[in-house]
Amino acid sequence: MPLPAPALNFAPELLLRAQGVKVAFFDVDGVLTDGGLYFSEYPDGHELALAPGGYRAAGEIIKRFNTLDGHGLKLLQKAGITPVVITGRDSHVLRARLQALGITHAHFGTEDKRPAAEITLQALGLDWSAAAAMGDDWPDLPVMARAALSCAPANAHAEVRARAHHVTQAAGGHGAAREFCDVLLVASGRYAGLLQEYSA
Repeated sequence: MPLPAPALNFAPELLLRAQGVKVAFFDVDGVLTDGGLYFSEYPDGHELALAPGGYRAAGEIIKRFNTLDGHGLKLLQKAGITPVVITGRDSHVLRARLQALGITHAHFGTEDKRPAAEITLQALGLDWSAAAAMGDDWPDLPVMARAALSCAPANAHAEVRARAHHVTQAAGGHGAAREFCDVLLVASGRYAGLLQEYSA
């Protein structure tokens, strides 16, 4: 019995722009999370010292991630597209989540994101024509402006949405990154085959 055709459809011009993408840059807060920041401190008001890796063991201790987004990042890797995280923040929970997803390219505590992206492109032997990027606020614009495909969540800042090639239906932390992944997977020609692996 033949399997049904994939349900997703994207505009041909969007898929054309996404063809040839080999690396995808992701912000974290507002993209892989809903942008909310959860902080805590000990009752005496003192934070712990810096933990190994340079992040504070106290302070931000909770982040909410979406499992749809996580699976999308894993699918990108299966399709030969390298996900890269560039974030202005750092925490143990973020590092643990990225490790669980198998993401090995990440820049933490990085406000100036363009140089970080260029370092990764050089390491991978790629240039901006093979890059896609997803962000939600002004610090993401330098990377998004240079990428072949830029994407913003539905709840991104207005200036970022205006400059993105694609704005997702979902909000950040609620499946927006998965929608971005789906665009890349469809454009790569791998989406239907990967879906079939789960449908057989």
